[in-house]
Amino acid sequence: MPPFDQVFKRLFARVGGWAWIACIPLALIILATWGVAAHAQEELTAADVQVTLNNIWVLVCSFLVIFMNAGFAMVETGFCRQKNAVNVLTKNLIVFALATLAFWFIGFSLMFGANGNGWVGWGSFFLGGAPELYGLGPDGINLTKDTFFLFQVAFAGTAATIVSGAVAERIKFVDFLIFSVLLTAIAYPITGHWLWGGGWLADLGFHDFAGSTIVHSVGGWAALMGAAFLGPRMGKYNSDGQVNALPGHNLSIATLGCLILWLGWFGFNPGSQLAADSNVAYIAVTTNLGAAAGGVAATFVSWAMSGKPDLSMTINGILAGLVSVTAGCFVFGYAGAFVVGLIGGILVVFAVGFFDSIKIDDPVGATSVHLVCGIWGTLAVGLFANPNNFTQGGEGISGLFYGGGLGQLGLQILGILTVGLFTVVLSTIFWLVVKSVLGLRVSAEEEMKGLDIGEHGMEAYSGFLKDTSDMTGVM
Repeated sequence: MPPFDQVFKRLFARVGGWAWIACIPLALIILATWGVAAHAQEELTAADVQVTLNNIWVLVCSFLVIFMNAGFAMVETGFCRQKNAVNVLTKNLIVFALATLAFWFIGFSLMFGANGNGWVGWGSFFLGGAPELYGLGPDGINLTKDTFFLFQVAFAGTAATIVSGAVAERIKFVDFLIFSVLLTAIAYPITGHWLWGGGWLADLGFHDFAGSTIVHSVGGWAALMGAAFLGPRMGKYNSDGQVNALPGHNLSIATLGCLILWLGWFGFNPGSQLAADSNVAYIAVTTNLGAAAGGVAATFVSWAMSGKPDLSMTINGILAGLVSVTAGCFVFGYAGAFVVGLIGGILVVFAVGFFDSIKIDDPVGATSVHLVCGIWGTLAVGLFANPNNFTQGGEGISGLFYGGGLGQLGLQILGILTVGLFTVVLSTIFWLVVKSVLGLRVSAEEEMKGLDIGEHGMEAYSGFLKDTSDMTGVM
């Protein structure tokens, strides 16, 4: 082995003289930076990692809930007629954009602003202010303001898009846009504050984990009032009260939409835990049980009633089960989630017939799915809440069937009635003002030819054969 001085001379010759000495400061900087990084890594606590995981998980759930807009668009378009496909698709696409802006401007403040009271929140316009202003941070919900806003605006958009299906095929496009803004900027945030913003319903102990009432019933009540003020589609009901079927044009995309919504609900319900913890998987399982039970129940009930299995009822049964289990997906046991979803699937079949009997024309069954089953799911918490499956601060809530008495059931009824009454009153005002200023309904000629041409000047299936069976004399 050559002596050290010979090795040094060879190295000196290869690197071109003393130039290698300039690398010494760089090496020292690298060592210093490495030491600081290692020190910082040592200071990173498990709590810091958990906060990061919580934010990432809730963001992923936000994306899933936003993707549900595609599901709603597919279901509603498939259940409506070909001549109105562009109109339905456009409404479902633009409504989330409008909801985002309305909620960013004022809705988020009204719902979560800590400067308000038990009835309405108040924060700052355009998502301003520190996280603490919205109950966020180490002393509240440990999420960033951006994460929490994105998750909540996805819910606001869901409430608005529920309305779209119930008023489809005869409402003016601009009227729907105006109502959607009013719903997501004012009506939905105020009732949402009563529970999720720490308002008076939260103080009393009302329970709606992911929004059977706060989201789905609010959208359902608003949809019901809109359908009532619009009146039925032309040809839907005969003078003797007979119901005429106006079948949707594409059950393939309606089925795809149902599957997208089923997937998206795993962001809707497990995401409402607002944390990446071991409870997420439990909530996902109860959610899935509710959906499956609802779909099976609706299929067999409609099969028994009509003699054939009805795909549209299977679709709505799955959605009914999902809506039904949403309020109590964390407090129901597995058996409870199954029963609640099963009953939801049965209810939706009879609800469709009920609304037809009172001539409320809902082309997609939105009121049956979201209103009726939203009420049922919220009520079911007071019946099936199992204290062995939920803890919050060391205390669980108990339904009537698990020894809880009538207390929780009474609170659930109170929440259903107050949220419903407020939404009906405010929605009625909104619809009547829009109707008096702009008129709600398109002309008879536009309705017969289709809103795609009358409202948008284009067709979804240009060049394809049209169904002209309901256009006699309108040429």
